This record gives sequence, C-alpha cells and structure tokens, in this order.
Amino acid sequence: MNGKKVAFHTLGCKLNFSETATIARDFKDQGFAQVDFEQAADVYVINTCSVTNNADKECKLWIRKAKEANPDSLVVIVGCYAQLQPEEIAAMEGVDLVLGATEKFKITDYLDGLTQSDKGEVHSCEINEADFYVGAYSIGDRTRAFLKVQDGCDYKCTYCTIPLARGISRSDTLDNVLANARMIVEEGAKEIVLTGVNIGDYGKGEFGNKRHEHTFLELVQALDEVEGIDRFRISSIEPNLLKNETIEFVAQSKRFVPHFHIPLQSGSNKILKKMKRRYLRELYAERVAKIREVIPHCAIGVDVICGFPGETEEDFMETYNFLKDLDISYLHVFTYSQRPNTEADEMEAQVPYGERKKRSKMLRVLSAKKRRSFYESQLGTQREVLFEDNFKEGYITGFTENYVKVKTTWNPELINQKAKISLKDIDEDGLVRFDYLDNVPILV
Repeated sequence: MNGKKVAFHTLGCKLNFSETATIARDFKDQGFAQVDFEQAADVYVINTCSVTNNADKECKLWIRKAKEANPDSLVVIVGCYAQLQPEEIAAMEGVDLVLGATEKFKITDYLDGLTQSDKGEVHSCEINEADFYVGAYSIGDRTRAFLKVQDGCDYKCTYCTIPLARGISRSDTLDNVLANARMIVEEGAKEIVLTGVNIGDYGKGEFGNKRHEHTFLELVQALDEVEGIDRFRISSIEPNLLKNETIEFVAQSKRFVPHFHIPLQSGSNKILKKMKRRYLRELYAERVAKIREVIPHCAIGVDVICGFPGETEEDFMETYNFLKDLDISYLHVFTYSQRPNTEADEMEAQVPYGERKKRSKMLRVLSAKKRRSFYESQLGTQREVLFEDNFKEGYITGFTENYVKVKTTWNPELINQKAKISLKDIDEDGLVRFDYLDNVPILV
C-alpha cells in the first residue's frame, strides 16, 4: 500500500472527528499518504452521522465528490449511518465498502483485494457486539484537539438512534486517556476538548460493565495535572451527570476552562418525560444557578429540540420562556427529525414541518440575543485569548477561556499563541474587539 493516497471527510460531531483522525493514523502506518478530499486519491473514507434525516443526502453528496476527483477510486463509508443502514448505503452508486461500528477501525484489513462493483461490500456487526472500547484523538489544527474518553450510551431517549449506532456505554482507561493527552501535548496543541457520546457517564469499564473504575470527576482531576496543555474544555455533559463537585472543581482548576455545554432539549417537563430524559427542568435550573454562583463569568451552552411529537404551542412557549429567563450564553437549536426505529417516530401528534421550522427560527433569534447579552456582560473584563489558524477577511480570530470569540488584524505569528487582553466592544459581525494589555501582544 506504500505510495497510495487516502482522503477523509467527516460528518457530524467532535467524536467522529477524533475517530477519523485515529483511522487516518492507521492508514499512515500502512504507507498511505493523506491528501485533501478534493484531490485525486486511491481511497476515500467518509465518516457519517445519523442525527438528522439528511444523512443519506450528505452521504451521496460526498460519494459523488469522491468519484469526481477520481472515478477509479475506492469509496469506504463508516460511522453511525453506516451501522444503522449498511445495505441502503451499499446500494448507493459509487460505494465499494461499508463498515459498521466495530469494523471501522480496521479499514485497511478489508482493502486487500477489494475492487469496484455494482454493490458495495458490507461488514457490519450486530450492535450488541460493539462492547469493546477503541481510544481516539484528533488534531484538527495546531490549536485544538478532540480527545475521546467514552463511547456508546445506556440512555433510551425516544428520539435518538445513537445507542443503536454505537452500542452500550463504555470508557477508556484513565491511564490511556492520560497517555493520549500527553501525545497531544507532543503535537503542539494548546487546548483539548473532551469528547464522547455521554462523557458524564465516564468510568464504565471497557466492556460496558456497570462498575465505574473512575468517576468523571476523577477524570478531570487527573487531566488537570497533565503538563504542557493550557486548556481543557468539556464538550457536552448531561445535567443529571454534571455534579456540583465537578462544577466546584472547574471553578478552581488550573486548566479546565469556565465553559459548560449542557443539553436541555425541552423546557417542558411533559415533553422531557415523553423524551425519556433523566431530569426535569427544575434540576436544569439548579445546575445553571450553581455554575453562576461559583463561576459568574462562565459560558453556558444549551442544546434544545423543537417540534418533538406532541409538543403543543403551549409546550413550546414554556420552553421558550424558560430559556429566555435562564442565565445562559447561547443555544444549539435542533429541529426534531424523525428517525427510524425510535419510539418518537411512532408517536402520534407529529408536529407539522413548517411549525417545527418556525419554532426553530424563534429559538435561533433568542440564541443570538443570549450570545450578544453574554458578550456585553464580558466587555471591560481581562481575559486570555488563544488564537486559531483562521484567516477571514483580513482578521484572525480566537476564543477566550470563557468562549467569547474575538478578532484582530491578521498576524500569522499569533496562531496557537495566547495573549492577555481586555475586551473592548462588539463589532458589526458580532465578534469582540479587544486591547492588548499594556498595548502590546503579551504572548504567554
């Protein structure tokens, strides 16, 4: 395989990105050279997502792009969509190989002797066989890395296909997580984002045993001692698994930044129960209040789904008003999407699509107001920014520790550097302008 070329495209979440990077390292070990997806390659690997009903459209789009770049290439489909609908994908024009949840980390084993055919070859396990853990991490750029610490989910939310696509909740060992974090340090990244399907459930054994070897709190405490990383950021954590002890630890930690992303999904207890979420809105409000008590400047992000089956206008307004009154920083808004083999797909009182979109738009406007209000509350404060490798219209951007996005005139020497700044005002594009402390870049 020496001298052959491979290209990758990742759809979906940070977890997928970490796994694509791990697969890419295996290809490199087998002698492949990685190229951009738009370039001619011998093998194209598309890592798919299944969160919305656009999975098939996105998959077909990238298959077509691969074949346009090199009609003689082999196209391999992996990821959640590949586990859920392998035969459907195999029948798509241009697909040569479809690999399920346990097979995706062994792609090169399946390439030997693989040739183009009218129907893709499928290797996919039953999801109950996905009971072992494969560690992963990615370096998307020199600034930020995604570190996988957990996989799968034991929750049975009625709208979600992830347990069907990724299997039971299981975790990496603490020693492996720390070893991967140290490898990321050697790559030069300054920030690590912890990823997983349900990271607050961290500690269930590699084979999904229910006894926790370590708790999520013990994980963050251990990572806080890793030298060479400036920042750890927790991605998304369930409100019932975000304990006060973790919030209090982040408040005084050396490396964990003041930023939590906490899925709410609905502000209506009636809808939360229909979703089979494991908390009510009162607990969510308690978590936000606790964060504001001990980390007043913390960024708090919220996932919310609108248009869930049975959500009336009154239910939606209950969610809207709950979020409007809650001291949060921004929203990630999802329009409910029917997924096969989920309880919600069979529920009555499906909300018309146009109504779902209308509610989504209202929440997105609310999110913009929340973000603006949060940014305004931070003006005049002193922060540290970590600049990213991102050139846009003559500017470089970066994030403060509490997730305020700032901008300044492009300077490539700032990439992957930290600077002490004072937040000044909000520009027309919604990003924050700043002054360097002492009027000079203080790179630390």
